[in-house]
Amino acid sequence: MNILMVTNTYLPIVGGLELSIESFTAEYVKQGHLVKIVAPAFDQCPPKEENVIRVPAIKNFNGSKYSIKLPVPIFSSKTLKGFKPDVVHTHHPFLMGDTALRVARRYNVPLVFTHHSIYEENLHGVPWALEPLKKFMISLSIGYANFCDAVIAPSESVAEMIKARGLKTPVTVIPTGLHLHEFTGTSRNFKEEAGIPEKAFVVGYVGRLAEEKNLPFLTRAVASFLKKEKNALFLVVGNGPKEEAISSHFTELQLENQLRLVGEMKGARLIEAYQAIDVFAFASQSETQGMVLNEAMAAGTPVVAVDAPGVRDIVIDKVNGRLIPSENEEDLSQALSWVFDQPLPERKKLINAAKETAKNYSIEQSAAKALKVYEELIAAKSLKEKSKRKWPVLFRQASAELKLFSNFAKAITSIFR
Repeated sequence: MNILMVTNTYLPIVGGLELSIESFTAEYVKQGHLVKIVAPAFDQCPPKEENVIRVPAIKNFNGSKYSIKLPVPIFSSKTLKGFKPDVVHTHHPFLMGDTALRVARRYNVPLVFTHHSIYEENLHGVPWALEPLKKFMISLSIGYANFCDAVIAPSESVAEMIKARGLKTPVTVIPTGLHLHEFTGTSRNFKEEAGIPEKAFVVGYVGRLAEEKNLPFLTRAVASFLKKEKNALFLVVGNGPKEEAISSHFTELQLENQLRLVGEMKGARLIEAYQAIDVFAFASQSETQGMVLNEAMAAGTPVVAVDAPGVRDIVIDKVNGRLIPSENEEDLSQALSWVFDQPLPERKKLINAAKETAKNYSIEQSAAKALKVYEELIAAKSLKEKSKRKWPVLFRQASAELKLFSNFAKAITSIFR
């Protein structure tokens, strides 16, 4: 089948969402499907990308590395170069999500939406309007999801959350899968190259160093643990605006020798970093599945994390790590100490349990579930078209515009309720 993926963000940005699209796309192509990805243009995009359509955008919006698509008509038969989608899959409920709805209506094909993020938790820097904006984001995303033919949630807890918020569209839980075979083997020289003593106990974090990852809290809790354990250190893989703050905090506490900031890593080198970590520390409250948690466990790394949607679906307290019930620095520090103090046989049980958990997250299983959703929607659409009148293109497009306008207006009014 022909699958059109539509997203606000894609490579060369590296994050859970971008890697999810890349992984699913690769698996679909391997199975003989044709996939095109539509995303805004970014700095450092490859000059030639196979089956990727870049749309005009404002780059580095508001000083970030993200792009915001320009409000210009971008879709025509010429733009898609004869590619008629059988299904449109959007990864955002706004901006490019609006475009996805228009395209789905134009071609009269099913629209699928993956609820990748807890959007209202990604609002920072606007404390004067935080609560109204949260209401707006929740209303906008759920309203959009109800226009779609199917919704995919990366975890059970997120599926329950969005249903409680008013989702009426059928939802299927499909986590982002991993290529599990890539996590076998170990690197003999990663620790040496990163300046990590061979016998050091390594607390690790992988991800974007940004506000939404709750890094100030995580940094304080890890530092509290490191004060007690001089043979432990903090390995941070990633980059972002919070990098300097992490470094400064460790310097202030005279713990700079127990910190390793190694920057962003990809592919085999990233897996080697996971394998060098003894316990993965995580405190984000905005994840829908925490793909990095799956990756850590695939590498045999237990996880200590704060309870949150997505996280609680993966971390089982005292089985494959520790799940902290609330955001408390001392509790997180003590949970790290608990892992550190485990005798070797008990530590191995945690490692084995983590690997067993990861087996539930193979890309092959996840892609098969998503393809089944597509196939059932296409079949149902075809049956419906045979029994009912097929509306003209202009009518369907006008209907899409009306839906988008009414959803935005409804989200605005939600601010005042």
